[in-house]
Amino acid sequence: MSRAFRSVFPTGVPVLGMLHLKGTDPDDRLRRAKRELDDLWTNGVDAIIVENYFGQVEDVIAVLEYLAGQRPEIVTGLNILGDDARAFELAGRYPISVVQLDSVAGHLPPGDDVAFAERLASARDRTDASVLGGVRFKYQPYRSGRTLDDDLTLAMGRCDAVVVTGTGTGITTPLDKISEFRRIVGPDFPIVIGAGVTPDSAAEQLAHADGVIVGSALKDTRADSGEVAPANVARFVAAVRAVR
Repeated sequence: MSRAFRSVFPTGVPVLGMLHLKGTDPDDRLRRAKRELDDLWTNGVDAIIVENYFGQVEDVIAVLEYLAGQRPEIVTGLNILGDDARAFELAGRYPISVVQLDSVAGHLPPGDDVAFAERLASARDRTDASVLGGVRFKYQPYRSGRTLDDDLTLAMGRCDAVVVTGTGTGITTPLDKISEFRRIVGPDFPIVIGAGVTPDSAAEQLAHADGVIVGSALKDTRADSGEVAPANVARFVAAVRAVR
């Protein structure tokens, strides 16, 4: 059975840093990943989500092997883009605390949604990870025909925290969208902002949220294609800790 978000992160507003797996080949991606893991963890992030953003699933597995064998102190999350089933399969093989799914409601037509919900429920029953699920998530289609209220109500039964974003990677998540999500899910269900938070916007954006996923803001160029900059990680974490 999946774990409640607050059992993984019992205090404050956690910062979940993204590991994008940039690199020219598998060896380079693993070398970069090891360096970025250190830059993220030593500068205070609460968890690191390993994602096949630039790399392949095989690169994710290589990082998970390294983490399990040599860095067990790092709280690890996982997002396999385009393959939720593989994410849950890997969560059963490695010590994964968080599984992120880009969409848990709203992205499928009603005829396909029932089978999806059944598969997701079965996968959650078999994992100890907390499931973070997107609704109206960046780059995801809207095909359900349901209202946002209805999709969020369904999502609350399908994940342990709802993830809200704007329209794209590194793009600010609108405050009115965050507020609307909070109004619908109520004061107690966790909301995680999944894109666009910066040190300067953290206080305002996190006023109605329980956690933040960050990637681009930690890079030297403030873009996903940049390099993780330790000073940017430290500044971001300090801004969120001031909020919490």
